[in-house]
Amino acid sequence: MSRIPVAVYAEDHVLKAGITYQLRPRPEVEVVRPDEEQRAVVSLVVVDQVDDATARVLRRLRRSSTTRIGLVVGRFDQDALQTTIDCGVTAVIRRSEADQDRLVSTVSALANGEAVLPGDLLGKLLDHVGRLQRSVLDPNGPSLSTLTAREADMLRLVSEGFDTSEIASKMSFSERTVKNVLHEVTTRLQLRNRAHAVGYVMRHGLI
Repeated sequence: MSRIPVAVYAEDHVLKAGITYQLRPRPEVEVVRPDEEQRAVVSLVVVDQVDDATARVLRRLRRSSTTRIGLVVGRFDQDALQTTIDCGVTAVIRRSEADQDRLVSTVSALANGEAVLPGDLLGKLLDHVGRLQRSVLDPNGPSLSTLTAREADMLRLVSEGFDTSEIASKMSFSERTVKNVLHEVTTRLQLRNRAHAVGYVMRHGLI
């Protein structure tokens, strides 16, 4: 059985060393050197969270190679899902679950053209696909990018009957921040009040 060439990318040297240490002894994979990255069939990008720097790395890999991209990530939210889809990532593993066997099975799946997602992220992906379908039917309608994760979380709490002080407590923000965020949403979407905003985003499947 031929070994699968794997490139590991991480700005944090400790993270890179940890993933490399787990992969290197396994006969199924070959961790390539930095000067051999073009040989990689699979690329694993290891990060704490999906931020602008991560997105730049993912886009560069997508543009410059035919490698299959997997993401090993500490924290992952709805905004990160949009970015990873846009950047061609086809596997996501949470770092807390990235033991040796899980990493190798993910690399093998990627090399075989398969996608790998935790169950809860698969649900989010299906929601995302549904929203994309609705946006095709109604191109002028709201899309996943209409709301930030923070805005969606606040509106979800409003829909559950929580007032400003309770939302502030639950999300560890000041009441002023909560008021400002909700005001920004209603103004941006040209809605009358919080109740109108909740009805609008629920009707379009945004929360």
